[in-house]
Amino acid sequence: MIKQGCAFVYARLVELWKYREMLWSMILSELRTRYRGSFLGFLWTFINPLLTLMVYTFIFSRIMKVTMPHYALFMFIGLLAWNLFATGIQSSASVIVRQGSLVKKIYFPREILPLSVVGGSVINYLLSLVILVPFLFINGYYPTVNWLYVPLILLMEMIFTVGLALLLSSLTVYLRDIEHMLGIFLMLWFYLTPVIYSLKILSPGIAQMFKLNPMSDVVLSFQSTLYYNESPHWKLFLYGYGISVVVLIFGWWLFTRLNRRFAEEV
Repeated sequence: MIKQGCAFVYARLVELWKYREMLWSMILSELRTRYRGSFLGFLWTFINPLLTLMVYTFIFSRIMKVTMPHYALFMFIGLLAWNLFATGIQSSASVIVRQGSLVKKIYFPREILPLSVVGGSVINYLLSLVILVPFLFINGYYPTVNWLYVPLILLMEMIFTVGLALLLSSLTVYLRDIEHMLGIFLMLWFYLTPVIYSLKILSPGIAQMFKLNPMSDVVLSFQSTLYYNESPHWKLFLYGYGISVVVLIFGWWLFTRLNRRFAEEV
């Protein structure tokens, strides 16, 4: 059974690699679609995080006078990580339905559709670092060995996001209400993730419960590395990777079970 499963996964990965040019083309198309019709176009990739950072800095340092040092930076680090996840999930949920005509006309690995959406979100995140890194320098944060954890944390988030994207995109083909419910669910999830607050304000018991949330592990790891200049807590790090891999395996398994009838349902 395990041998057959490994052979299947290998075969799917080989097929996806053969279609890598199509995947890259769809990622670029996804990015173009986000800013289609706007005057500034792709520049919004940089303008959005920059404006967000300026607004948060003004509100929390000048108006609310939050005592936490460099609070705008703290929140911005978490917000960029959250936006990668939320944008990838929300857009990928309906991607197969949106691309129904393509699904019906030609054969290609259907995984490419949710992967292209998540890929677009990852590129947006990487481009947002053009804003984050100078802001770190301005606030006196300089590269240390702990910054080497950033690619590993990003990989963990990508694995988790792809797993959920595969799961939700396949289910939405059959249950269209998921697309409408997802916005409310993500809003609740956002407040259960320590993006705009520190877990230190919670009691130890409640904080431990919040750490069961995989996105808490991602955000906390980014904050540890970039804000606190520490290495991520290894137990939290391993737990986050474990959950992410399980979600990816389950999401991919469900996707392969349901994709046989996509062309009939979209």
